[in-house]
Amino acid sequence: LAAADPRVLALAAEVTQSREQDIPLLLLKLKGILSSASLGCEELKKIKQDIYDYDLTQYCMLVLRQDHSRLRGGWATAAQLAEILSHCCVGLEVKEDPEEFYKKFLPSAIDNLLVLGRRLQARFIRTIKDEEKGAFLGWLQTVADAICWLFGGHVQLAACVLQNDHFLQLLITGDVETAVIMMSVLHHILRVNSSALLQIDEETLHSVLDELVYKLSSTTNPVIGNAATKLLLLVAKYCKELVKLLTTRYKGLRELLSNQWTGKGFDKHLGQLLDLLYLEQSSGKGEMQRQHQAACKIQAAWRGFQTRKRIKKLPQAVTTLQRSFRAKREQELQHLRKQKEDETLKLQMQLQRQRAMRLFHERQLALLDIIHASQVDKYMEEMEGKSALTIQRFWRGYRARRKFHLQKQSLKEYKAAVIIQRAACKFLEKRRRRRPPCPWKDPKGLTDEQRLALQQKVDDYIKLHPASQMSEEMSKELHMQAQEKLAQFLRRSRPDRRAAQRREVLLAQVNANMELLMSAPGLAETTEKVLDVFMSRSIPVATKARQSHNTMLKYTRCPWWKKLGDEFMEDDIIPDDALSAELGTLFIGGRK
Repeated sequence: LAAADPRVLALAAEVTQSREQDIPLLLLKLKGILSSASLGCEELKKIKQDIYDYDLTQYCMLVLRQDHSRLRGGWATAAQLAEILSHCCVGLEVKEDPEEFYKKFLPSAIDNLLVLGRRLQARFIRTIKDEEKGAFLGWLQTVADAICWLFGGHVQLAACVLQNDHFLQLLITGDVETAVIMMSVLHHILRVNSSALLQIDEETLHSVLDELVYKLSSTTNPVIGNAATKLLLLVAKYCKELVKLLTTRYKGLRELLSNQWTGKGFDKHLGQLLDLLYLEQSSGKGEMQRQHQAACKIQAAWRGFQTRKRIKKLPQAVTTLQRSFRAKREQELQHLRKQKEDETLKLQMQLQRQRAMRLFHERQLALLDIIHASQVDKYMEEMEGKSALTIQRFWRGYRARRKFHLQKQSLKEYKAAVIIQRAACKFLEKRRRRRPPCPWKDPKGLTDEQRLALQQKVDDYIKLHPASQMSEEMSKELHMQAQEKLAQFLRRSRPDRRAAQRREVLLAQVNANMELLMSAPGLAETTEKVLDVFMSRSIPVATKARQSHNTMLKYTRCPWWKKLGDEFMEDDIIPDDALSAELGTLFIGGRK
């Protein structure tokens, strides 16, 4: 096998190692590689094969699917990549796994190109400026040419383009420029593959023909009329089976063409189309012709009525259209002005911030020049303290305001409840004062019979539940038994406590020795002083005590910005975590 082209190899390696946003601009180098070889030669085929083998065509196809308004190069790069992709696929003969190339890769490429065309069409319609409109229209034309070049090299893709939903959405548009471009693509499809309309399903075929006839009936633009007439003429010439469909599905098409589009500059093609339609109609029965004439008269009367009605409403419609257009334009201008004001305000705030920082630094330098060198540290400490107080004050104020804002609604509800309760209490107090007391109503008491019955129940309960009684000798005996059991328990638990204390002492000693061994020097550097540290019992205790003391001093001397989280802690209180890290391994001397 021949070696791969070094330029393709270098570009593939560079694309693999580059970031995602840099890949579109790197793929533009394929245009120079393709243009370096002459058209139709073996070298060009070899280059296209290498490009496909190293997945550069797959990169181009995936890049076309992205939103290029956020990528480097923009939509111009996308249009050039579409052209490069079509040129790479035409003339390429895949020998390994051709079914993957013809059945999956090429339809996916067509779909991505049509998606790119839809995005360019949408942005062309939304754009207001003429320069941007011209640029988007040129890029859409480039993408359309790439699609035509692609299915021109692979004829089987013509039906795939017609069957794609994105192509129908591109064709169904009210914009003149983009509609002409897409009808030129359809014209090229019929030129390349005249039977493409017969290969698609009936619903798609009806959608395409309906759109062409609708464009003829809904507009008076001669450019649209010329393009639609040529397309219908090609359909009638190359697909004889569809002439009958045109005459039966669109019964007023011939009269529409002859009445509305005669004398618009394309009478030659219009006459040929009318002759074909007339021949198809004349082959039918005379009754059908009379029905057509009657239908034409009815349609003419109806169109006249609709036209007169539309003319009456035309001034109001124009006024509404102008009003909506002016409102939309004013809204866009306000949006642009607001955007400029926001940018200006952001720039002014940035300049003010920079100016304030510069003045602050200048003031600091001036004060440092004035203050004596021995007082600089004291001055800086005072400034740090003041800064900390200022930050804490603003933070507490912000926290209090936020808390008040959150509690404002509940405070309002509490005050309303207090007011309602106060009013209710006053009302009840007034009503109680107005009502005179009733002297004849005394509280009801128990009668003699009820009192006797209640006393009988109490006596019965006492008899059923007598109170337990214990003599003084029994109480003392019970107390002596409890004391004896407690003494036995203490005697049994004393060895366990001593064993636990011994384990704690051994564990502390092991931890202290482990730390000393980890920080000890090597055997070659060992001295008698180091040996004394391991042989003595008091030196590890002193060492650990010194380390704990240094930890306490270090914590108390920490700068202010390290104590912001402990602003409500007393100065003489050290966190337990800081002490436990040092005292947890302290060796405690004693007998084993």
